Amino acid sequence: MDSYQNKVAVVTGAASGIGRGLANRAAQLGMRVVIADIDERGLREVEQELNAQGAEIVAQRLDVTRLDSVQALADTAFDKFGAVNLLFNNAGVLVDGISWERSVEDWRWSFDVNVMGVIHGIKTFVPRMLAAGEPGVVVNTASMGGLLSGAYLGPYMATKHAVVSISETLHFELLGEKTPLRAAVLCPGEVATGIWHSERLRTEQYGEKGKFSSPAETATHDFLTNSVAQGITPQALAELAFDGISAGKFWLFSHPESLKALLARRVQSIMDETVPQPPQF
Repeated sequence: MDSYQNKVAVVTGAASGIGRGLANRAAQLGMRVVIADIDERGLREVEQELNAQGAEIVAQRLDVTRLDSVQALADTAFDKFGAVNLLFNNAGVLVDGISWERSVEDWRWSFDVNVMGVIHGIKTFVPRMLAAGEPGVVVNTASMGGLLSGAYLGPYMATKHAVVSISETLHFELLGEKTPLRAAVLCPGEVATGIWHSERLRTEQYGEKGKFSSPAETATHDFLTNSVAQGITPQALAELAFDGISAGKFWLFSHPESLKALLARRVQSIMDETVPQPPQF
């Protein structure tokens, strides 16, 4: 895309954090924006925020775990604007703790939101975006954790690894089919969001997360929560993401130098067939 002016962006998970930053940046660049989230209160706050900027927006409640809910969002976007140029499959949650102590519901909720939410977005939006024939980008939000592995983050990192793989596959398929669309994957590091409090969005069908049993998992949780709180702002990440999209990048990083150092260490361990070492964040 040569310009974002009057183009259309759809952002899931737009009520807070990274999604809110992406929606704001899209509006600042003159895009028409469709914002969606399961958090209706937060969604209305973002709607008011963007309306105050004079942006042309549509806000809709969305449960990305349900295909029919994502289909309804696509119907709204295309009925209102006739096209979608940027699709941000961004909704995400975090569950941490010792893997064998996490409930099946912990794992299912993580995969239903973080992975099936992306799959539902691709399944629902990509055919319509292709039919519209306009240039566009499908951006899936993964994480540094989608390229690394570490203790006490099994459900989260497993889902984010899946998102990275899905995104690469989508890239190859869109390239092979010679479409006007392309894919990108957002792999942020420390961004000051409420991801560590995503339990507030957990619906009844998934029950409640169990308590920690190990001092080590509690210490890791506290350390990472503090690190995230001191991270870059969602707005700063959104600016980096849009700069990367404009440059035609597939990999969209927030902290490229530190991530690449950690990734090089992991890849070297694979190449040398040595015992994996935990990443030193």
